[in-house]
Amino acid sequence: MTTANAVFIHHPGSELYKFNDHHPFNPIRLRSTIDLLIRCGALDKEHMITPAAADDRMIMNVHREDYVRAVQQLSEAASIADASLLADSYGLSDDDTPYFRGMHDAAAAIVGGSVYAAEAVMSGRTKRAFHMAGGLHHAFPHRGAGFCIYNDAAVAIRHIQRKYGARIMYIDTDVHHGDGVQWVFYDDPTVFTYSIHETGKFLFPGTGFIHERGIDSGVGACMNVPLEPYTEDESWLNSFRATVEAAVHMFKPDLIVSQHGCDAHAFDPLSHMQCSMRIYREMPLIIRDLADRYSQGRWTALGGGGYDIWRVVPRAWSYVWLGMTNSPIVTQTAPGSDSVPLPSDWLTAWENEAGGVEELPKHWLDSTEDWTPMPRRSAIQAANEQTCNRVLHQ
Repeated sequence: MTTANAVFIHHPGSELYKFNDHHPFNPIRLRSTIDLLIRCGALDKEHMITPAAADDRMIMNVHREDYVRAVQQLSEAASIADASLLADSYGLSDDDTPYFRGMHDAAAAIVGGSVYAAEAVMSGRTKRAFHMAGGLHHAFPHRGAGFCIYNDAAVAIRHIQRKYGARIMYIDTDVHHGDGVQWVFYDDPTVFTYSIHETGKFLFPGTGFIHERGIDSGVGACMNVPLEPYTEDESWLNSFRATVEAAVHMFKPDLIVSQHGCDAHAFDPLSHMQCSMRIYREMPLIIRDLADRYSQGRWTALGGGGYDIWRVVPRAWSYVWLGMTNSPIVTQTAPGSDSVPLPSDWLTAWENEAGGVEELPKHWLDSTEDWTPMPRRSAIQAANEQTCNRVLHQ
């Protein structure tokens, strides 16, 4: 059997995961990223894999049956009396995660993609897999939260855990704490959950503190790295390298599943960080190296948050696939090298679609020389170093 180096997985149904026209979670970021990868020669559309949507049994490996049935009913809300009452009972009535027609099918397509990606890697059909629509890490077994209806990452991990008896390392780089995945496996010593994020003192979901380390037999199989608001590239990357390396070295997983929310960028409207595209170039390379050294190269990557959908998300998620496939663009865009332009035809194709926002970026990396320096830079760096020292001491 020939093993592929990496596979790209996308279900068109995941593009229907849209709460409303004004909601920040907009699936157009999937299409624009795929188009960017195609136009820069890094992805052949004919080689994209379309998985089956997850069935109810698969989803219920994590989610309670009553919750899944409620999601299904609310997907046809026009025919339900007291729909708002049902939605309120399951976390699907607020502005963050409002129910919408067809949401079960769209969310099931996302779960199916993440399960397929993890299965393809663990079965040996490929070394690496990227499912960009995945990474909905805030959903709980009994309710939706934080733009997330079903927790595709948790379902995929549970599937691999049960089928292969594997030890799985979950690495979450979203600026918001990966709470849903953490709590699903909080007492499980065979799944290590790692999350680096803006501290919950100031940002949703208000969790992810150092003392959250697991319970019962799962104590020690959970690591949180909460960073200060307005953290910049150098401090973020130093914190990430030191802590994630220690976690993977200690746990020695059979498979790494990573979540690549790209909302720690300075342009993102839903966080307070000051990072640039540099961290989104570097983090996939760090995870790839860890997978090569500790999990025989087995690595499944998912998407996640990211709400500057034109200037940030397409470049950041492209970097995951570019790193997975050893694209020359990664080498060409090393920090300190000359600026490498984005494909001009991609800019032309999307500039009208992005009308009303600031000008689309012209290069893969940000030019940060003109950014206003953080006045508390040294204090923020020192606070983050202290946090990492406490994490590593534990």
